[in-house]
Amino acid sequence: MAAPSQAAQDTAGKGDQTARMAAMQAQIDTLQRELNAMKQHQAEQDKVTAKAVATSTEATQVAASAKADADTAKAGSNKASKEGIKLGGAVRFQYSREGYNKGNRRRRGDMDFDIFRLDLNGSIGHVLLSAQYRWFQYMSAIQHAWVGYKFTPRDEGQLGITRVPFGNQPYDSHSYFFSSNYYLGLEDSYQMGALYVHKGDPWNVQIGFFKNDSMGGVDGYVSNRADSYTYNVVGWRGAGEGTYADPQHPIGVANTGAARVAYTFHPAQGGSVEVGASALNGSLENSIRQVGHYDAEALHTNANFGRWNLQLEAARYAYHVNGGATRLAVGAYAFYDSIAARAHTYTGNIAYKLPVSWGPVTALTFYNDYSLVNRKSGGLPNTWMNVTGVSVAAGGLFTYFDFVTARNQPFIGGSMAGDGKMEHRININFGYYF
Repeated sequence: MAAPSQAAQDTAGKGDQTARMAAMQAQIDTLQRELNAMKQHQAEQDKVTAKAVATSTEATQVAASAKADADTAKAGSNKASKEGIKLGGAVRFQYSREGYNKGNRRRRGDMDFDIFRLDLNGSIGHVLLSAQYRWFQYMSAIQHAWVGYKFTPRDEGQLGITRVPFGNQPYDSHSYFFSSNYYLGLEDSYQMGALYVHKGDPWNVQIGFFKNDSMGGVDGYVSNRADSYTYNVVGWRGAGEGTYADPQHPIGVANTGAARVAYTFHPAQGGSVEVGASALNGSLENSIRQVGHYDAEALHTNANFGRWNLQLEAARYAYHVNGGATRLAVGAYAFYDSIAARAHTYTGNIAYKLPVSWGPVTALTFYNDYSLVNRKSGGLPNTWMNVTGVSVAAGGLFTYFDFVTARNQPFIGGSMAGDGKMEHRININFGYYF
């Protein structure tokens, strides 16, 4: 074979060089594309990382903010707790055997839910607070709600729905049923107003002014003025008006001044005798004008000798309605009833407290409470009630065992404006207080 010429060899050399350069350029282009792809990927990764960092920072800030809020709330809660606001309450149930209720007798009594209640008591910034709300099966009602201020350790002022200073306090009774005075609005009664209290030894002085009843008076913003814990006068009864009928002549109490003064003697070590007097006076109003006035007075004593307690009270009340009225309509516990416009009342109660240690049971209190309402206007028959019973304290559980005998007494088969016969009721009320 003949050898290639020099020109052919030069041409072949140039071709090889060109191919090598093309191959190198292709490699460079490939590397550049890979580098660009890596840069793009890195940029995308940087964005993801930045977003993650931002999200993490935001979450940290939110968490920090939430913690700050929680710390603030906790500090506020600790502050309120430290200053003494306390939430309490009770849940109560009861069994009753009613001699005046044929169906109840046939069933050998009934078991019912009584109440669920919540209490607030304490102070924030030296301003006092006390309130209690009650839920029954058939209604809900406020018992009291006031704010106050302690001027001294013994003197305080209260503003709101507060207790009317009248008679033995806190109760003129030992049983679950109070005394007959309660159903006349003369025991554990609450109205809207202002009260000054001096709690001292030997003197206890209470002076109050009450604008109207706890339901807002005759024009109160409530659909049913009988949805009340306190027995309030809601009308006067005309001729032929039923004892339990809705009041046809609405009225309410207003601008009531009340005062209670008591002095405590200590005749022997471990003994005390409080004697006192109470009085109140106010007007009766309908929706447009004053239609009369009312007043009440009482003498009372509450004595403790060792384990014994004795309560005595004599009182009178009178509602003077322009034009005359011998009966009034009252509202409480989701129904209307009637009372005499004027009457005298007497109570005599005795109790003995026995400390025991029977498992959770720490005390038994035996008692007998007696009430009499007589000299009623309109010749209405007398009311009397006798409650014999024992209360049992066992930790948070407090139970009343009551045997009640009465005539013309609400919740014992009668009305204070009625003319019924003597009735009986066995009642067991047990509640847990917290």
